[in-house]
Amino acid sequence: MTRRPAIRVSTLLTTLLVVGAATVAVPDPARAAVPATVCRVRDGRLTEISGMAVTDSGFVMVNDGADEASRRRIFFLDTRCAVVRTVAYPSRPRDTEDLALGADGTVWVADTGDNDRTRSTVALWKLAPGVRRPVLHRLTYPDGAHDAEALLLDGAGRPVVVTKQGGSAGVYVPTGPLRAGATVPLTLAGQVRLPLTTTPNPYSFFGRRLVTGGAVAPDGRRVVLRTYADAFEYEVTDGDVVGALTGGTPRTVALPDEPQGESVSYSRDGRFLLTVSETAGQPPGTLPTVLRYARPAGPSPPTPAASSPPAPTASTGAPAAASPGAAPAPGPRGGVGATRSLLLGVGVIGVGLLLAALVGVARSRRTRR
Repeated sequence: MTRRPAIRVSTLLTTLLVVGAATVAVPDPARAAVPATVCRVRDGRLTEISGMAVTDSGFVMVNDGADEASRRRIFFLDTRCAVVRTVAYPSRPRDTEDLALGADGTVWVADTGDNDRTRSTVALWKLAPGVRRPVLHRLTYPDGAHDAEALLLDGAGRPVVVTKQGGSAGVYVPTGPLRAGATVPLTLAGQVRLPLTTTPNPYSFFGRRLVTGGAVAPDGRRVVLRTYADAFEYEVTDGDVVGALTGGTPRTVALPDEPQGESVSYSRDGRFLLTVSETAGQPPGTLPTVLRYARPAGPSPPTPAASSPPAPTASTGAPAAASPGAAPAPGPRGGVGATRSLLLGVGVIGVGLLLAALVGVARSRRTRR
């Protein structure tokens, strides 16, 4: 079934107002890295890939909330993207959206999708090495329902959930150890605000503001969040992933024109970012393709206005067809940059309000049960 990202009217207007109220300079586009094609997924059960983690022997992937039973699996793939094993859930998941891989090889699946904000609880599935079925752990938000598509693990192995909302995303952590058969409350640990970019993507402005996936580097020293347009990498100190997201300044890697990019991971050596996009609704024969992007070099810039993220260099390997995109640098706070930003904010608000009034919410993503 063809799907588009679910975007509520309230989310659209909140995003527009937050951006319009702030004076943010329009970034000058930089040359984006051309990604290398790692492999293509040819298994017909994997067309709505929402989560991916890289292992020593290949990949782990999940679909998001597929209606077909054959797609409700944890899929293990080799380095050529061929499925070699699947693991079924003991009960039906609601909307699986991301994956995280523990230091001991434990696979964590984020069953946290909630397009309509109706779930009273969300869940994490934990699949330990050598175990045949994942274990369900339920969680509840302290401030009402949220849609979330990014799962991370901090230095202590604690899950970190990042919500999918415009303006600033919520960062939530459990208040205590997870317990099978029990519901553990989450607490809001902070918020993360992503820089504005101009990277082309199927969902334009809104595609640049919504967090759709995340990952922590194998050495634990970096964390990345992605949108439909870009990846944002933060430096992590002493395993403090929450502190990095809420207090750090990211480097930007443009991921231009991915069909519906909801997955990101690090290569096992930590040198590259790997992504894969959903292909449901794409032209017949379109295969999910794992792409490899070079990470940006150097330390994070000290402040958004003081320096710009370095342009990533092209990675090696057979290049995949990709449109040039932006890895933007923040512009000046005053003068022409500020004027351009104000005009952009006003223009975006006007267009967004008009579109919202005329067509409402653009949503064909199926309703979750």
